[in-house]
Amino acid sequence: QMQLVESGGGWVQAGGSLRLSCAASGRTFSSYIMGWFRQAPGKEREFVARITGSGFTTQYADSVKGRFAISRDNAKNTVYLQMISLKPEDTAVYYCASTLSTVQVTTPDRYPYWGQGTQVTVSS
Repeated sequence: QMQLVESGGGWVQAGGSLRLSCAASGRTFSSYIMGWFRQAPGKEREFVARITGSGFTTQYADSVKGRFAISRDNAKNTVYLQMISLKPEDTAVYYCASTLSTVQVTTPDRYPYWGQGTQVTVSS
């Protein structure tokens, strides 16, 4: 079992920045691939970014490449999502998730553990 708690969401004007954090329970945090997903009203949950257990490999959705950066601190059992140059279309509830799977890790149903989500609102 792993419990995930996100924080850091809020309201920001277009062009602004936010950093999301996700604190995880458990002593095997470094074994898990960590992902960030988001879900806007009326839309399906979509992949944003993921990072391997070591932190050496990352992957991003095309829509956030160059603006978002995922990182992790295994000593603190925490994963981060730094977001810059935010756009109104980034408005969504952002979720962190974890998985031991190494295949199809951009698909939500490959992640068994999820946080409760944190709202990010970007105004134009």
